Amino acid sequence: MNFADLGLSDELLQAVETAGYSEPTPIQAQAIPPVLMMKDLIGIAQTGTGKTASFVLPMIDILAHGRRRALMPRSLILEPTRELAAQVAENFEKYGKNHDLKMALLIGGVQMGDQVKALQEGVDVLIATPGRLMDLFERGKILLTGCELLVIDEADRMLDMGFIPDIETICSKLPTNRQTLLFSATMPPVIKKLADRFLSNPKYIEVARPATTNTNIVQHKVAVTTRKKREVLRHLLRNDDVSTAIIFANRKTTVRELAKSLKRHGFTAGEIHGDMDQPARLAELQRFKDGSINILVASDVAARGLDVKGVSHVFNFDTPWHPDDYVHRIGRTGRGGASGRAFTFVAPEDAEAIDNVEKLTGGKIPVYQMPAEEAAPAPAREEKPRREKRERSPAREERAPVREDNAPIREERAPRRESRGDEQRRERRSEGNRSRRREQEPADDGWNGPIPEFLHVSALA
Repeated sequence: MNFADLGLSDELLQAVETAGYSEPTPIQAQAIPPVLMMKDLIGIAQTGTGKTASFVLPMIDILAHGRRRALMPRSLILEPTRELAAQVAENFEKYGKNHDLKMALLIGGVQMGDQVKALQEGVDVLIATPGRLMDLFERGKILLTGCELLVIDEADRMLDMGFIPDIETICSKLPTNRQTLLFSATMPPVIKKLADRFLSNPKYIEVARPATTNTNIVQHKVAVTTRKKREVLRHLLRNDDVSTAIIFANRKTTVRELAKSLKRHGFTAGEIHGDMDQPARLAELQRFKDGSINILVASDVAARGLDVKGVSHVFNFDTPWHPDDYVHRIGRTGRGGASGRAFTFVAPEDAEAIDNVEKLTGGKIPVYQMPAEEAAPAPAREEKPRREKRERSPAREERAPVREDNAPIREERAPRRESRGDEQRRERRSEGNRSRRREQEPADDGWNGPIPEFLHVSALA
Protein backbone atom coordinates (compact mmCIF):
# COMPACT_ATOMS: atom_id res chain seq x y z
CA MET A 1 0.00 0.00 0.00
CA ASN A 2 1.13 3.54 -0.74
CA PHE A 3 -0.23 6.98 0.15
CA ALA A 4 -2.13 7.24 -3.14
CA ASP A 5 -4.38 4.39 -1.97
CA LEU A 6 -5.55 6.34 1.08
CA GLY A 7 -7.63 8.94 -0.78
CA LEU A 8 -5.36 11.96 -0.27
CA SER A 9 -5.35 14.85 -2.78
CA ASP A 10 -2.73 15.13 -5.52
CA GLU A 11 -1.27 18.29 -3.97
CA LEU A 12 -0.83 16.53 -0.65
CA LEU A 13 0.65 13.41 -2.27
CA GLN A 14 3.21 15.63 -3.98
CA ALA A 15 4.22 17.19 -0.65
CA VAL A 16 4.52 13.74 0.95
CA GLU A 17 6.70 12.50 -1.90
CA THR A 18 8.90 15.59 -1.67
CA ALA A 19 9.37 14.86 2.05
CA GLY A 20 10.77 11.43 1.07
CA TYR A 21 7.90 9.14 2.10
CA SER A 22 6.22 6.58 -0.16
CA GLU A 23 4.56 3.97 2.08
CA PRO A 24 2.39 4.78 5.09
CA THR A 25 3.04 3.30 8.52
CA PRO A 26 0.38 0.99 10.02
CA ILE A 27 -1.21 3.77 12.09
CA GLN A 28 -1.32 6.06 9.05
CA ALA A 29 -2.82 3.37 6.80
CA GLN A 30 -5.60 2.64 9.31
CA ALA A 31 -6.32 6.18 10.55
CA ILE A 32 -6.30 8.36 7.41
CA PRO A 33 -9.34 6.86 5.58
CA PRO A 34 -11.82 7.10 8.51
CA VAL A 35 -10.60 10.64 9.33
CA LEU A 36 -11.26 11.67 5.72
CA MET A 37 -14.75 10.20 6.15
CA MET A 38 -15.27 12.64 9.07
CA LYS A 39 -15.51 9.91 11.73
CA ASP A 40 -14.38 10.20 15.33
CA LEU A 41 -11.27 8.17 16.06
CA ILE A 42 -9.33 6.67 18.97
CA GLY A 43 -5.77 5.80 17.99
CA ILE A 44 -3.55 3.73 20.31
CA ALA A 45 0.02 3.61 19.04
CA GLN A 46 3.46 3.57 20.57
CA THR A 47 5.73 6.52 20.05
CA GLY A 48 7.71 6.74 16.82
CA THR A 49 5.07 5.09 14.63
CA GLY A 50 4.16 8.14 12.52
CA LYS A 51 1.13 9.06 14.61
CA THR A 52 1.44 12.81 13.97
CA ALA A 53 1.15 12.45 10.18
CA SER A 54 -1.88 10.19 10.62
CA PHE A 55 -3.97 13.22 11.63
CA VAL A 56 -2.02 16.06 10.00
CA LEU A 57 -2.36 14.68 6.46
CA PRO A 58 -6.16 14.19 6.43
CA MET A 59 -6.70 17.48 8.27
CA ILE A 60 -4.96 19.38 5.47
CA ASP A 61 -7.36 17.98 2.88
CA ILE A 62 -10.40 18.48 5.12
CA LEU A 63 -9.54 22.14 5.77
CA ALA A 64 -8.63 22.86 2.15
CA HIS A 65 -12.19 24.08 1.59
CA GLY A 66 -13.64 26.79 3.77
CA ARG A 67 -12.87 30.30 4.92
CA ARG A 68 -11.19 31.78 7.95
CA ARG A 69 -12.84 34.04 10.51
CA ALA A 70 -11.25 36.33 13.07
CA LEU A 71 -10.75 34.87 16.57
CA MET A 72 -12.50 31.65 15.53
CA PRO A 73 -10.08 28.85 14.59
CA ARG A 74 -11.53 26.18 12.30
CA SER A 75 -9.64 23.33 13.98
CA LEU A 76 -7.83 22.80 17.26
CA ILE A 77 -4.95 20.48 18.18
CA LEU A 78 -4.15 20.13 21.89
CA GLU A 79 -0.61 19.12 22.85
CA PRO A 80 0.80 18.61 26.37
CA THR A 81 4.15 20.39 25.82
CA ARG A 82 5.60 23.23 23.80
CA GLU A 83 8.02 20.90 22.03
CA LEU A 84 5.23 18.66 20.78
CA ALA A 85 3.21 21.65 19.63
CA ALA A 86 6.19 23.03 17.71
CA GLN A 87 6.79 19.65 16.09
CA VAL A 88 3.19 19.38 14.90
CA ALA A 89 3.53 22.88 13.46
CA GLU A 90 6.60 21.73 11.52
CA ASN A 91 4.55 18.86 10.06
CA PHE A 92 1.86 21.26 8.86
CA GLU A 93 4.46 23.48 7.22
CA LYS A 94 6.11 20.49 5.53
CA TYR A 95 2.98 18.76 4.22
CA GLY A 96 0.75 21.80 3.70
CA LYS A 97 3.05 23.86 1.50
CA ASN A 98 0.77 23.32 -1.55
CA HIS A 99 -2.36 24.44 0.32
CA ASP A 100 -3.49 27.90 1.38
CA LEU A 101 -3.85 27.19 5.07
CA LYS A 102 -2.97 29.49 7.92
CA MET A 103 -1.66 28.06 11.15
CA ALA A 104 -1.03 29.57 14.59
CA LEU A 105 0.97 28.25 17.54
CA LEU A 106 -0.46 29.05 20.96
CA ILE A 107 2.06 28.06 23.62
CA GLY A 108 3.50 29.44 26.84
CA GLY A 109 6.96 30.90 27.23
CA VAL A 110 6.56 33.41 24.38
CA GLN A 111 4.92 36.83 24.13
CA MET A 112 1.16 36.81 23.80
CA GLY A 113 0.90 39.80 21.45
CA ASP A 114 1.92 38.01 18.25
CA GLN A 115 -0.37 35.09 19.05
CA VAL A 116 -3.38 37.37 19.57
CA LYS A 117 -2.60 39.18 16.30
CA ALA A 118 -2.56 35.88 14.40
CA LEU A 119 -5.92 34.92 15.91
CA GLN A 120 -7.43 38.25 14.91
CA GLU A 121 -6.47 37.60 11.29
CA GLY A 122 -8.13 34.17 11.38
CA VAL A 123 -6.50 30.72 11.38
CA ASP A 124 -7.40 27.33 9.90
CA VAL A 125 -5.30 25.31 12.35
CA LEU A 126 -4.66 26.30 15.96
CA ILE A 127 -2.03 24.21 17.77
CA ALA A 128 -2.12 24.94 21.49
CA THR A 129 -1.18 23.81 24.96
CA PRO A 130 -4.16 23.74 27.36
CA GLY A 131 -2.75 26.33 29.77
CA ARG A 132 -2.19 29.13 27.24
CA LEU A 133 -5.46 28.36 25.45
CA MET A 134 -7.44 28.66 28.68
CA ASP A 135 -5.62 31.88 29.50
CA LEU A 136 -6.60 33.54 26.21
CA PHE A 137 -10.12 32.13 26.36
CA GLU A 138 -10.71 33.65 29.79
CA ARG A 139 -9.39 36.99 28.48
CA GLY A 140 -11.94 36.88 25.66
CA LYS A 141 -9.22 36.74 22.98
CA ILE A 142 -10.48 33.56 21.31
CA LEU A 143 -13.82 31.97 20.42
CA LEU A 144 -14.21 28.21 20.09
CA THR A 145 -17.71 28.12 18.61
CA GLY A 146 -16.41 27.78 15.03
CA CYS A 147 -14.10 24.79 15.67
CA GLU A 148 -15.10 21.89 13.41
CA LEU A 149 -12.30 19.43 14.27
CA LEU A 150 -10.57 18.67 17.59
CA VAL A 151 -7.42 16.58 18.08
CA ILE A 152 -6.35 15.52 21.58
CA ASP A 153 -2.80 14.26 21.18
CA GLU A 154 -0.80 12.35 23.83
CA ALA A 155 -3.86 12.04 26.04
CA ASP A 156 -2.10 9.89 28.63
CA ARG A 157 0.58 12.53 28.97
CA MET A 158 -2.15 15.14 29.48
CA LEU A 159 -3.37 12.99 32.34
CA ASP A 160 0.09 12.82 33.93
CA MET A 161 0.47 16.61 33.72
CA GLY A 162 -2.94 17.32 35.26
CA PHE A 163 -4.55 18.79 32.12
CA ILE A 164 -7.68 16.62 32.07
CA PRO A 165 -9.89 19.22 33.85
CA ASP A 166 -8.78 21.87 31.32
CA ILE A 167 -9.49 19.52 28.42
CA GLU A 168 -12.96 18.80 29.77
CA THR A 169 -13.62 22.56 30.02
CA ILE A 170 -12.33 23.15 26.47
CA CYS A 171 -14.44 20.32 25.05
CA SER A 172 -17.55 21.74 26.71
CA LYS A 173 -16.97 25.08 24.93
CA LEU A 174 -16.69 23.50 21.48
CA PRO A 175 -19.66 22.84 19.15
CA THR A 176 -21.43 19.55 19.82
CA ASN A 177 -21.43 18.71 16.12
CA ARG A 178 -17.72 18.31 15.54
CA GLN A 179 -15.16 15.64 14.65
CA THR A 180 -12.90 14.51 17.51
CA LEU A 181 -9.67 12.50 17.23
CA LEU A 182 -7.94 11.15 20.35
CA PHE A 183 -4.45 9.66 20.25
CA SER A 184 -2.61 8.05 23.13
CA ALA A 185 0.13 5.52 23.78
CA THR A 186 -1.86 3.94 26.61
CA MET A 187 -5.53 3.88 27.59
CA PRO A 188 -5.89 4.30 31.37
CA PRO A 189 -9.43 4.38 32.81
CA VAL A 190 -9.54 8.19 33.04
CA ILE A 191 -8.77 8.55 29.33
CA LYS A 192 -11.36 5.88 28.50
CA LYS A 193 -13.93 7.87 30.47
CA LEU A 194 -12.94 11.07 28.64
CA ALA A 195 -13.34 9.34 25.26
CA ASP A 196 -16.75 7.93 26.17
CA ARG A 197 -17.94 11.40 27.17
CA PHE A 198 -16.73 13.52 24.26
CA LEU A 199 -16.42 11.15 21.26
CA SER A 200 -19.37 9.90 19.25
CA ASN A 201 -19.22 6.28 18.05
CA PRO A 202 -15.45 6.45 17.46
CA LYS A 203 -13.45 4.03 15.34
CA TYR A 204 -10.89 2.27 17.54
CA ILE A 205 -7.44 1.62 16.10
CA GLU A 206 -4.61 -0.10 17.93
CA VAL A 207 -1.41 -0.84 16.05
CA ALA A 208 0.59 -2.04 19.05
CA ARG A 209 -0.20 -3.39 22.48
CA PRO A 210 -0.37 -0.52 24.99
CA ALA A 211 2.99 0.29 26.59
CA THR A 212 5.01 -2.00 24.33
CA THR A 213 8.49 -0.95 23.27
CA ASN A 214 9.93 -0.82 19.79
CA THR A 215 11.47 -4.15 18.78
CA ASN A 216 14.25 -2.27 16.94
CA ILE A 217 15.60 -0.99 20.26
CA VAL A 218 18.13 -3.12 22.14
CA GLN A 219 17.47 -2.54 25.83
CA HIS A 220 19.80 -2.94 28.79
CA LYS A 221 19.71 -2.12 32.47
CA VAL A 222 22.94 -1.30 34.28
CA ALA A 223 23.28 -2.01 38.00
CA VAL A 224 25.22 0.92 39.43
CA THR A 225 25.45 2.96 42.60
CA THR A 226 24.35 6.58 42.54
CA ARG A 227 27.95 7.81 43.02
CA LYS A 228 29.17 5.76 40.04
CA LYS A 229 26.52 6.85 37.53
CA ARG A 230 28.52 9.63 35.88
CA GLU A 231 31.61 7.49 35.57
CA VAL A 232 29.70 4.61 33.94
CA LEU A 233 27.87 7.02 31.63
CA ARG A 234 31.13 8.51 30.37
CA HIS A 235 32.52 5.03 29.79
CA LEU A 236 29.50 4.03 27.68
CA LEU A 237 29.55 7.28 25.72
CA ARG A 238 33.17 6.67 24.79
CA ASN A 239 33.01 2.92 24.13
CA ASP A 240 29.55 2.01 22.79
CA ASP A 241 29.80 3.61 19.32
CA VAL A 242 27.55 6.56 20.22
CA SER A 243 26.83 8.98 17.38
CA THR A 244 24.00 11.00 18.95
CA ALA A 245 22.40 10.39 22.33
CA ILE A 246 19.64 11.71 24.56
CA ILE A 247 20.18 11.35 28.32
CA PHE A 248 17.08 11.55 30.51
CA ALA A 249 17.06 12.50 34.19
CA ASN A 250 14.15 12.81 36.62
CA ARG A 251 15.05 16.21 38.08
CA LYS A 252 15.82 19.52 36.42
CA THR A 253 18.75 20.12 38.77
CA THR A 254 20.25 16.79 37.73
CA VAL A 255 19.90 17.79 34.07
CA ARG A 256 21.82 21.02 34.62
CA GLU A 257 24.58 19.45 36.72
CA LEU A 258 25.03 16.48 34.39
CA ALA A 259 25.29 18.68 31.30
CA LYS A 260 27.99 20.78 32.98
CA SER A 261 29.86 17.65 34.05
CA LEU A 262 29.86 16.22 30.52
CA LYS A 263 31.15 19.48 29.11
CA ARG A 264 34.00 19.51 31.62
CA HIS A 265 34.99 16.03 30.41
CA GLY A 266 35.16 17.11 26.77
CA PHE A 267 31.70 16.10 25.47
CA THR A 268 29.61 18.43 23.26
CA ALA A 269 26.44 18.40 25.33
CA GLY A 270 23.34 20.57 25.66
CA GLU A 271 20.33 20.58 27.97
CA ILE A 272 16.54 20.94 27.89
CA HIS A 273 14.34 21.22 30.97
CA GLY A 274 11.25 22.99 32.21
CA ASP A 275 13.03 25.99 33.78
CA MET A 276 14.29 27.18 30.37
CA ASP A 277 12.16 29.63 28.42
CA GLN A 278 10.75 28.53 25.07
CA PRO A 279 13.26 30.33 22.75
CA ALA A 280 16.19 28.81 24.68
CA ARG A 281 14.69 25.33 24.51
CA LEU A 282 14.01 25.56 20.80
CA ALA A 283 17.50 26.92 20.16
CA GLU A 284 19.10 24.06 22.10
CA LEU A 285 16.97 21.52 20.27
CA GLN A 286 17.96 23.05 16.92
CA ARG A 287 21.63 22.76 17.85
CA PHE A 288 21.07 19.07 18.51
CA LYS A 289 19.28 18.57 15.19
CA ASP A 290 21.99 20.47 13.30
CA GLY A 291 24.76 18.39 14.84
CA SER A 292 26.40 21.27 16.72
CA ILE A 293 26.03 19.07 19.80
CA ASN A 294 25.62 15.30 19.75
CA ILE A 295 24.48 14.76 23.36
CA LEU A 296 21.27 16.22 24.76
CA VAL A 297 20.54 15.97 28.49
CA ALA A 298 16.80 16.34 29.06
CA SER A 299 14.01 16.04 31.54
CA ASP A 300 10.71 14.41 30.58
CA VAL A 301 9.61 17.49 28.64
CA ALA A 302 11.51 15.88 25.74
CA ALA A 303 10.36 12.31 26.37
CA ARG A 304 7.32 12.43 24.13
CA GLY A 305 7.05 13.42 20.51
CA LEU A 306 10.62 14.67 20.15
CA ASP A 307 11.48 13.53 16.63
CA VAL A 308 15.17 13.76 15.79
CA LYS A 309 16.53 11.50 13.09
CA GLY A 310 19.56 9.36 13.76
CA VAL A 311 19.51 9.19 17.56
CA SER A 312 21.60 6.08 18.17
CA HIS A 313 21.35 5.87 21.98
CA VAL A 314 19.06 6.76 24.84
CA PHE A 315 20.37 6.73 28.41
CA ASN A 316 18.05 6.76 31.40
CA PHE A 317 20.45 8.33 33.89
CA ASP A 318 17.62 7.90 36.39
CA THR A 319 15.11 5.07 36.26
CA PRO A 320 11.82 6.87 35.46
CA TRP A 321 9.35 7.22 38.30
CA HIS A 322 6.38 6.49 36.01
CA PRO A 323 6.60 3.28 33.96
CA ASP A 324 4.91 4.88 30.93
CA ASP A 325 7.74 7.39 30.70
CA TYR A 326 10.18 4.54 30.05
CA VAL A 327 8.39 3.63 26.83
CA HIS A 328 8.37 7.22 25.63
CA ARG A 329 11.96 7.92 26.60
CA ILE A 330 13.53 5.01 24.77
CA GLY A 331 11.21 5.72 21.83
CA ARG A 332 13.45 8.66 20.90
CA THR A 333 15.77 6.11 19.27
CA GLY A 334 14.94 3.33 16.80
CA ARG A 335 12.63 5.64 14.84
CA GLY A 336 11.62 5.16 11.22
CA GLY A 337 12.78 1.56 11.13
CA ALA A 338 16.29 2.34 12.35
CA SER A 339 17.93 0.42 15.17
CA GLY A 340 18.83 1.92 18.53
CA ARG A 341 20.20 1.13 21.96
CA ALA A 342 18.78 2.09 25.35
CA PHE A 343 20.56 1.89 28.71
CA THR A 344 18.79 2.37 32.05
CA PHE A 345 20.87 2.96 35.18
CA VAL A 346 19.37 1.12 38.13
CA ALA A 347 20.59 2.10 41.60
CA PRO A 348 19.60 0.05 44.66
CA GLU A 349 16.84 2.54 45.48
CA ASP A 350 15.35 2.06 41.98
CA ALA A 351 14.36 -1.59 42.53
CA GLU A 352 10.64 -0.85 42.76
CA ALA A 353 10.66 1.54 39.79
CA ILE A 354 12.40 -0.91 37.43
CA ASP A 355 10.03 -3.69 38.57
CA ASN A 356 7.08 -1.51 37.57
CA VAL A 357 8.66 -0.83 34.18
CA GLU A 358 9.19 -4.53 33.52
CA LYS A 359 5.61 -5.32 34.57
CA LEU A 360 4.31 -2.70 32.14
CA THR A 361 6.44 -3.81 29.19
CA GLY A 362 5.82 -7.48 29.90
CA GLY A 363 9.38 -8.77 30.12
CA LYS A 364 12.66 -8.58 31.95
CA ILE A 365 15.23 -6.09 30.67
CA PRO A 366 18.62 -7.79 30.16
CA VAL A 367 21.37 -6.77 32.56
CA TYR A 368 24.40 -5.18 30.90
CA GLN A 369 27.66 -6.43 32.34
CA MET A 370 30.40 -3.83 32.39
CA PRO A 371 33.66 -5.49 31.20
CA ALA A 372 36.11 -5.44 34.10
CA GLU A 373 39.09 -4.62 31.91
CA GLU A 374 37.26 -1.82 30.12
CA ALA A 375 35.41 -0.25 33.01
CA ALA A 376 36.86 3.05 33.96
CA PRO A 377 38.65 2.73 37.30
CA ALA A 378 37.60 4.92 40.15
CA PRO A 379 39.96 7.79 40.78
CA ALA A 380 42.29 6.76 43.63
CA ARG A 381 42.59 9.07 46.59
CA GLU A 382 45.99 10.49 47.22
CA GLU A 383 47.13 9.31 50.63
CA LYS A 384 50.11 10.54 52.55
CA PRO A 385 52.86 7.96 53.05
CA ARG A 386 52.04 6.80 56.55
CA ARG A 387 54.89 4.26 56.57
CA GLU A 388 57.49 7.00 56.49
CA LYS A 389 56.05 8.49 59.65
CA ARG A 390 56.33 5.19 61.52
CA GLU A 391 59.93 4.52 60.45
CA ARG A 392 62.74 5.68 62.70
CA SER A 393 65.19 8.18 61.38
CA PRO A 394 68.62 6.85 60.25
CA ALA A 395 70.43 8.89 62.89
CA ARG A 396 68.32 7.36 65.63
CA GLU A 397 68.88 3.88 64.26
CA GLU A 398 72.66 4.39 64.44
CA ARG A 399 72.50 5.40 68.13
CA ALA A 400 70.22 2.53 69.09
CA PRO A 401 72.23 -0.41 70.65
CA VAL A 402 71.51 -3.89 69.31
CA ARG A 403 72.08 -7.44 70.56
CA GLU A 404 74.06 -10.06 68.73
CA ASP A 405 70.91 -11.20 66.89
CA ASN A 406 70.48 -7.60 65.62
CA ALA A 407 67.40 -7.07 67.78
CA PRO A 408 67.30 -3.60 69.34
CA ILE A 409 67.91 -3.38 73.09
CA ARG A 410 65.40 -1.34 75.02
CA GLU A 411 67.34 0.92 77.36
CA GLU A 412 66.06 2.33 80.61
CA ARG A 413 65.72 6.05 80.47
CA ALA A 414 67.75 8.09 82.95
CA PRO A 415 65.69 10.21 85.35
CA ARG A 416 65.10 13.71 84.16
CA ARG A 417 67.50 16.23 85.73
CA GLU A 418 65.75 19.21 87.19
CA SER A 419 66.99 22.67 86.43
CA ARG A 420 67.56 25.37 89.06
CA GLY A 421 64.35 27.11 88.05
CA ASP A 422 62.34 23.89 88.51
CA GLU A 423 63.75 23.46 92.04
CA GLN A 424 62.82 27.02 93.02
CA ARG A 425 59.24 26.61 91.73
CA ARG A 426 58.88 23.31 93.60
CA GLU A 427 60.11 24.95 96.86
CA ARG A 428 57.69 27.86 96.50
CA ARG A 429 54.77 25.49 95.95
CA SER A 430 55.75 23.49 99.09
CA GLU A 431 56.05 26.65 101.24
CA GLY A 432 52.71 27.90 99.98
CA ASN A 433 51.03 24.61 100.87
CA ARG A 434 52.46 24.78 104.43
CA SER A 435 51.28 28.37 104.90
CA ARG A 436 47.72 27.45 103.84
CA ARG A 437 47.67 24.55 106.28
CA ARG A 438 48.78 26.83 109.12
CA GLU A 439 46.05 29.36 108.30
CA GLN A 440 43.41 26.63 108.24
CA GLU A 441 44.50 25.03 111.57
CA PRO A 442 43.34 26.91 114.73
CA ALA A 443 46.09 28.14 117.07
CA ASP A 444 46.24 26.26 120.39
CA ASP A 445 47.97 28.51 122.99
CA GLY A 446 45.85 27.49 126.02
CA TRP A 447 43.93 30.84 126.31
CA ASN A 448 40.42 31.29 124.93
CA GLY A 449 39.58 34.72 126.43
CA PRO A 450 40.34 38.29 125.24
CA ILE A 451 43.96 39.25 124.74
CA PRO A 452 45.20 41.83 127.32
CA GLU A 453 46.32 45.16 125.88
CA PHE A 454 49.66 45.15 127.71
CA LEU A 455 50.81 42.23 125.66
CA HIS A 456 50.94 44.56 122.62
CA VAL A 457 53.38 46.96 124.36
CA SER A 458 57.03 46.39 123.54
CA ALA A 459 59.65 46.62 126.25
CA LEU A 460 61.97 48.41 123.91
CA ALA A 461 59.62 51.36 123.36
